[in-house]
Amino acid sequence: MILVTGATGCIGKSLVGQLNQNGVEFRALVRDEVKGRALGCDFVVGDFDDRDSLAAALEGADRLFLNGPGAEPVNGEQQPMIRRQKSVIDAALKAGVTHVVKVSVWHARQGAKLSQGAHWEIDEYLKASGLDWSLLHPAGFMQNFIAPSAFAPDGSLLSSYGTSPVAHIDCHDIAACGAALLTGATGRGKSFVLTGSEALTDTEVADRMSSALGRAVGRVELPADSLAAAMRAQGLPTEFAEDLAVLVKEVAAGSQATPTTTVHAITGRPARTFDAFLSANLQSLRAVAVPSKR
Repeated sequence: MILVTGATGCIGKSLVGQLNQNGVEFRALVRDEVKGRALGCDFVVGDFDDRDSLAAALEGADRLFLNGPGAEPVNGEQQPMIRRQKSVIDAALKAGVTHVVKVSVWHARQGAKLSQGAHWEIDEYLKASGLDWSLLHPAGFMQNFIAPSAFAPDGSLLSSYGTSPVAHIDCHDIAACGAALLTGATGRGKSFVLTGSEALTDTEVADRMSSALGRAVGRVELPADSLAAAMRAQGLPTEFAEDLAVLVKEVAAGSQATPTTTVHAITGRPARTFDAFLSANLQSLRAVAVPSKR
């Protein structure tokens, strides 16, 4: 039996749907009972900070999909995600779990900023735990483009990566890779870089959105330093804003510009194109890519 954490997020919901469709036995761990009911599957209410709830959720599980919130805007302290995910790994080991598939991040490495550095520490902890493991290292999510924060008040796309292409991935494909690794016999002790099938510049993204919506979608340049300044103006900690700017600059310099074929290798089908993603999420895009009425 599989325990799915992060079950109400964009990856988790897709994984729940795929496991349900394939008749796989699993349980979802959720923090909100109402959201748990909406998943339409077996679920338990719990929290990474509640060890008793973790033990209850893991009862009878032999595989774990480990996914959770990313970096938080804290100043001068360790990212909470490190403590929380290490607790889940400890609980999994105690419960007799044999295989953990963990969602990490592309370019996770020692000393890196925010999620990249935090995930590296958690990844290394998992590797040393004695549990069988598989690590998913995805590129930036296509789902970020259907969030209100992706657009300026006039409905234009906020553009932070300049002319550098980015191989964004649909969370549906991350979930599909997770499902394949959790239910198959391969991939243990390996790390997988997951991307979409193509790399697009912000200009190309806006053009694809324009075609999908049937109207022009403009762009507003918001380079890394301007993004950090905007975040500070919103009251976010200076250190968090500046660290995020460092990561944005890395992507703008091409750190996610090269697509991989890993999704196809794991699932047997190519990763979704951006056009296919927009078609599948057109209603959500229409809801956020609209000028403000203010």
